[in-house]
Amino acid sequence: MNTSNVSKVVMLLALATSYVAIAAEGGVSDSDRIAQYREMISDGNPADFDEMAGEELWKKPGGPKNASLEKCDLGKGSGVVKGAYAEMPRYFKDTDRVQDLESRLMTCMNTLQGIPEEEIAAKPFSTEQKNSDISTLATYVVGQSKGIKMAVSVKHPKEKEAYEIGKRIFNYRAGPYDFSCSTCHATSGVRIRMQDLPNLNVAKDAQAAYTSWPAYRVSQGLTRSFEWRLNDCFRQQRFPEPKFASEATIALTMYSAVNANGAEYAGPGLKR
Repeated sequence: MNTSNVSKVVMLLALATSYVAIAAEGGVSDSDRIAQYREMISDGNPADFDEMAGEELWKKPGGPKNASLEKCDLGKGSGVVKGAYAEMPRYFKDTDRVQDLESRLMTCMNTLQGIPEEEIAAKPFSTEQKNSDISTLATYVVGQSKGIKMAVSVKHPKEKEAYEIGKRIFNYRAGPYDFSCSTCHATSGVRIRMQDLPNLNVAKDAQAAYTSWPAYRVSQGLTRSFEWRLNDCFRQQRFPEPKFASEATIALTMYSAVNANGAEYAGPGLKR
C-alpha cells in the first residue's frame, strides 16, 4: 500500500471514530447529529490526495503525442486553471458547442495528447481497483476554483439553449417509476436517511448542492465527479445511464450550475 493510500485509511478511521462517537450521544436529534458529524469530518478530506494526483497528471506528458495538458484552454486562456470551473459549462468557439469540465478535458486530452475520446470515455469513473484519469484531473481543476463565486453565463444562444434543455430534462417524468429529477429535487426539507435532497429550484439549496461536487464519498472510499452523481441519479430512476459527457448531462450540469450562480465554490466536498 502506497503512502497516499495509507493516509486515506488513517483519515477514514478517524472519520469512522467521529461518527461512532456522535451516534452514541443521547438526547440529540438526528438533524443535530448529522450536522455534528459533517462538522467533524470537514477537517480532513481524502479528496485532497486525488487533487494532488490530478495536478501531477495535468503537468505530466502523456498520450501518443507525449504532451502535457498545460496548454489546455478551459475557457480562460491556454493553461489557465484558476477560476475556470466556476464559469463552466460554457460555450467554446473551437468546438462550437457548450462543454462542461469533463467534456472539455476530453477535447484537450484528444487534441493535445492524441488520446482517442472513446478510450477516455471507456473509463470515466474511478473504481476500487483503478482511478480514472479524467476524474482525477477534474478533481484538480475544480479545486482551483475554491472560494471563487460561480458565474456561469447564458449569454451565448447555445448556452441559453443548453440551460433550457437541462431544465426540461430535470422535469421530464418517465421510466418504470414515472420519475424525474424533480421528483426528489423540487421539494424543500426532504431527506433520505442521512442524505439531504436539496430543492434545486431554490437558489440556496442549488448553491449548497452544486458547489460541494465533486466529492469524496466516505461510504465508497472514492472521489466522485458531478457527472458520476448525475449518472447515479439516472440509475436510481431506472433510466438508461447516459453516455459519458453526453449533451444530456452537459445540459443538466448547465441547469444546475446556473442555478448555483453567486455562491462560492467549496469543493471538492466530503459526503457520507
